[in-house]
Amino acid sequence: MNFDSLYQPYPSYRVPVYAKQGMVATSQPLAAQAGLDILKQGGNAIDAAIATAAALTVLEPTSNGIGGDAFALVWTEGKLHGLNASGPAPQSISIEALHAAGYTEMPKLGVVPVTVPGAPAGWAELSRRFGRLTLAQVLEPAIRYAEEGYPLAPGLARHWARAAEVYARQGDADAGRAWFETFTPGGRVPAAGELWRSPGHAATLRRIGESEARDFYEGELAERIHAFLAEHGGYLTRDDLKAFRPEWVDPISVSYRGFDVWEIPPNGQGLIALSALNLLKGFDFAEKETVISYHRQLEAMKLAFADGEKYITEERKMGISVEELLSEAYAAERRKLIVYTAQAPEAGDPRASGTVYLAAADGEGNMVSFIQSNYMGFGSGLVVPDTGISLQNRGHNFSLNPLHANALEPGKRTYHTIIPGFLTRGDVAVGPFGVMGGFMQPQGHVQVVMNTIDYHLNPQAALDSPRWQWMKDKTVLVEQGFPQHIAQALARKGHDIRTELDTSQFGRGQIIWRNPDTGVLCGGTESRTDGSIAAW
Repeated sequence: MNFDSLYQPYPSYRVPVYAKQGMVATSQPLAAQAGLDILKQGGNAIDAAIATAAALTVLEPTSNGIGGDAFALVWTEGKLHGLNASGPAPQSISIEALHAAGYTEMPKLGVVPVTVPGAPAGWAELSRRFGRLTLAQVLEPAIRYAEEGYPLAPGLARHWARAAEVYARQGDADAGRAWFETFTPGGRVPAAGELWRSPGHAATLRRIGESEARDFYEGELAERIHAFLAEHGGYLTRDDLKAFRPEWVDPISVSYRGFDVWEIPPNGQGLIALSALNLLKGFDFAEKETVISYHRQLEAMKLAFADGEKYITEERKMGISVEELLSEAYAAERRKLIVYTAQAPEAGDPRASGTVYLAAADGEGNMVSFIQSNYMGFGSGLVVPDTGISLQNRGHNFSLNPLHANALEPGKRTYHTIIPGFLTRGDVAVGPFGVMGGFMQPQGHVQVVMNTIDYHLNPQAALDSPRWQWMKDKTVLVEQGFPQHIAQALARKGHDIRTELDTSQFGRGQIIWRNPDTGVLCGGTESRTDGSIAAW
């Protein structure tokens, strides 16, 4: 398949965007523009990605925040680099301590699931190694929006109101007071088109920029985080913050029809996307809208998730290697389980055989796939008073079963849902892609990759194509625009097909591909949200 075939027309809500000097694609128009402004000021794609990510903590706080985690894939000077900026569990927490406190499973909200926030350290590390401007410079657009305010978009206002209802009903009323003071000024949720500002958020970002994030982990901000959590019985301390360092990792990949699909290694769930593609490459997919095509995708996805749920945790704790899980021999054995009818998935044994995503590129060939999140929208429902730091609840994914691979341990990183993707061909970068949205993410990655490679869709059409999402057992959600005759045929194969009207259930994606001959960038953005591409 030649590169030009990626740009064939396909019915779409939007058309792809082309540019030469630079491009930023993300879920919020003002954030995309913030990244483009940094490119025009002389920054590179890495600077633009950091600026966009920081701006998103202000402009889309329903999905991420300063107190969250981040992952990045960075293509520069002909090589792909991986950054894992996800934080571990506190040293003082344990299964025994939580059992003694009366917990039988990890809670979703409050102080217990708060893990070390990795995003600020991730920004600083990316800036230090690959940035052209200072961290203080690239955080300036985010600081300005926090100080001056911005009008809420309709989709953002809807998710904001939904979160406020959840925290009012289920959150910690005492510890969560600062969340409501920050995000419901005057005692109510901001409406669409209404200005919202956060001076505390601006001051925190300024401290992070001026100190290259050190203040967050060992300065005044660290002391504020420590004091707040200590006051409310939390486990995270100043020592946990001071000890944290983001980790440079070697990305993992599978070869898929002449392309290499890249993900961050565990503790992220990118392995699930690669496992599914490893199964699917054994089949031919000449036509997109056929029952057998969708059936095989669903069955491969279920098998990959079954393995992921059993094995994925921090890589050094897995007890099994990524290479074993992605081996051709194991894929061949698992592929035999994809039969004519829908099956309930079980894990195999290869040894026996609320997130934001952004893509950025510049005219020099640098490209970044970046994702960060607080998890479940705003996260834990907690804000450190007067700082704008909305703390994540990533610890919720830990198991309190000591025999589970992802069992809670002090200092351990949990199974992580957020995953950036990247596509190469040979030693040439094609570009970054991602689909945010909890456990939809590896499923979105598989669908975007297949739409691009198997079905030759341009980036916008690859994103606009109706999506499916496997939920559990044989239950599958499909979008309203999913072909109904195929949905009915899949039901006859034993799939429990349910049409979901809420399109936000199917993730939010961004893509930037680069033509290796001309350097022209082609981008697609999510039509299911307020997605936007800023191009130069």
